[in-house]
Amino acid sequence: MNDFQPDFKVRILNSIRVIKDFPKKGILFRDITTLLNNAALFYDLISELKIRYKTQNLDFIVGIESRGFILGTALAYALEIGFVPIRKKGKLPYKTFQASYSLEYGQDCIEIHQDAFLNKPNAKVLLVDDLIATGGTARAACELIKKAGGECVEAMFLLCLSELYQEKLDVKTFSVLEI
Repeated sequence: MNDFQPDFKVRILNSIRVIKDFPKKGILFRDITTLLNNAALFYDLISELKIRYKTQNLDFIVGIESRGFILGTALAYALEIGFVPIRKKGKLPYKTFQASYSLEYGQDCIEIHQDAFLNKPNAKVLLVDDLIATGGTARAACELIKKAGGECVEAMFLLCLSELYQEKLDVKTFSVLEI
């Protein structure tokens, strides 16, 4: 699932703060703000991702709210392509497609603008988020990309919680770190 050098991956892992019992008891929250405020390491991460994706002729990066916005916009800028946000229901101002997904404690819904890919047929899209756990949000995001006329060629995550990620996505998946 990943192909970065081991020493680089250790630097990334060591830069991510782990917070116990957040947002609720029993959860180990991976706080990437400590990676993001390390200018040199964040630059190196985006540079490595640019190398990985520059020959794939992508049209758009799609980022999932909210940390996917941070990684996705930086990578879209580096690749000189457009960025498309996927947001929680009711946050986008124009006509949207919606997809619901299950959480351990209920259901949620995300949306994408119907014209997200500027009516480009079969736009080649990279889905980006900070973390994949069970994959529910990512599956819903892939569904939205398809509804909007795009083709998700890969889903990229900074972290994969491999113990929770059992039911794989229907698209190629890449993660920088598996923990």
